[in-house]
Amino acid sequence: MSIVTPREMVGRIGFYVLVGLVTAFFALPMLWLVATPFDDQPGLALSVPDPTLGNFSELLDNRLALPSLLNSILLAAGTALLVVVFAATAAYALSRVRIPGRDIMLYLLLLLSSIVTGTAAMVPIFLLMFELGLIDSRVGVVLVLSGGLLPAAIFILKDFMDSVPKSYEESARVFGASSFQILRDVVVPVIRPGLATIAVWTIVNVWGNFLVPFILLRDADKQPAAVLMRTFYTEGGSPNLALISTFSLLFSIPVIAMYLFVNRRYGFRFYGGIKS
Repeated sequence: MSIVTPREMVGRIGFYVLVGLVTAFFALPMLWLVATPFDDQPGLALSVPDPTLGNFSELLDNRLALPSLLNSILLAAGTALLVVVFAATAAYALSRVRIPGRDIMLYLLLLLSSIVTGTAAMVPIFLLMFELGLIDSRVGVVLVLSGGLLPAAIFILKDFMDSVPKSYEESARVFGASSFQILRDVVVPVIRPGLATIAVWTIVNVWGNFLVPFILLRDADKQPAAVLMRTFYTEGGSPNLALISTFSLLFSIPVIAMYLFVNRRYGFRFYGGIKS
C-alpha cells in the first residue's frame, strides 16, 4: 500500500479544484439556457427563475419560429444524405483503387477545404449559384454545404473503408456481386458506425450554419432557425432574452436527441473498427 505524501495530497486537491472550476465555467451557460426560458424576467445573470410558460407562448406567436426549425431539418437532412452517399462511394473508390498520388491528393483536398472556408469563398459561390439560378433555393444551399463538408467526410470514411477485410469482398465477387452490390450489401453494414458519425457531424455543422443560408436565401419563409434567431430584438435594438433563450432551447433539443440516439445505437469513433 503506497503512502501519499502531503505534497502529493495538495497536488491532487489542487487538480480536483481546477477541474471543478473548469467544469463550472462550461456548465453555467448550459444552466442559463435551461433555466432562462422559464423565467418571467430573464436576464444575463443566472438566477432562480420566476416560473412561467409565457415565453413559449410569445415565441409561438411568431409565425416563422416553427417553420424555421422545419427548414433547418430539411437543409440538414438533405445535406447529410448527399454527404454520406457521395463520401461513402468516393472513400470506397479511394480505398480500393490504387491511384498514383492518392494519399497526397487526399491531404491536399482536406487542407484546401480547411483553408478556403465558406467566408473566403462566399463571393465566387454566390456568383456560381446566381449563374445556376439557385439563389433563394434550398437545393442551392444544400449543394454548397455538401461541397464544403465532403472533403473531410471522405478523409474520415476512408479509414473505415480500409479496415474492412478484402476477403469479405472477394467472397461476394465469387458469387457474382458487382462493385455497387458489394458496397451496398457488404461494406456499408460493416461501416455503419462511421456513416452514423459522418451523418451526425454533417447535421451539426449545417444546423448551426448562419452565413450560407443567410446569403443565398432571400425569402424569410425558407430561412432556417440559425438565421431567424437574428430577428429576436426589441424595438429599441436590445436582444430579447426571453425569445432568444426559449428559441435556443428548442433549437438545441433536436440535435441533442439525435446525438443521444445515434450514440446509443452505434457509438462515435473516427477510426475503423475491424481488423483483418
